[in-house]
Amino acid sequence: MGASKKRVVIGVAERVDLPEWGVRRLRAKIDTGARTSALHVNRIEELDDETVRFTIVLHRNKQDERVTVQAPIVRRARVRSSSGRSQERIFVRTRLTIGGVEKEIEVSLASRRRMIFRMLLGRSALGDDFLVDPSRRYVCSKPAPKKKKRSVKKNAKRAVKKKTGKRTAKKTMRRER
Repeated sequence: MGASKKRVVIGVAERVDLPEWGVRRLRAKIDTGARTSALHVNRIEELDDETVRFTIVLHRNKQDERVTVQAPIVRRARVRSSSGRSQERIFVRTRLTIGGVEKEIEVSLASRRRMIFRMLLGRSALGDDFLVDPSRRYVCSKPAPKKKKRSVKKNAKRAVKKKTGKRTAKKTMRRER
């Protein structure tokens, strides 16, 4: 028996980079039930039989965050979705970076607008490089820190300090009563 390859442990959701296209920290769902990978794109435009231009929508809620890419078409194939519907898709190749591993993958261009994750990574992209821990998320890539919402009291205090430079929110609130 040969030496076993060290696999990188990843969760069911990770942030991935597609460096050739300038895409960083794209949310991806790791799906070992899917054979192929899919990327959410808009405006697919076939320039000729060998090239396609498309727009990657980077964020679900921020539709204006996009990257337009031109890439060679690798192949066309029929893909069956989890709902059982079959459709022909265009496949392209790019480099994927996740957990310190960089590798070339094949990805289909699809509309995932109703999906939470902009990308789905299937078994063929994972290969023998990763071990998926279904109980964890963002093992290799911590999610971006959420912006803390300031309380009304803190906002009032800041506004008063800005206006007067001296008064505190408590003094102002007492005067308003």
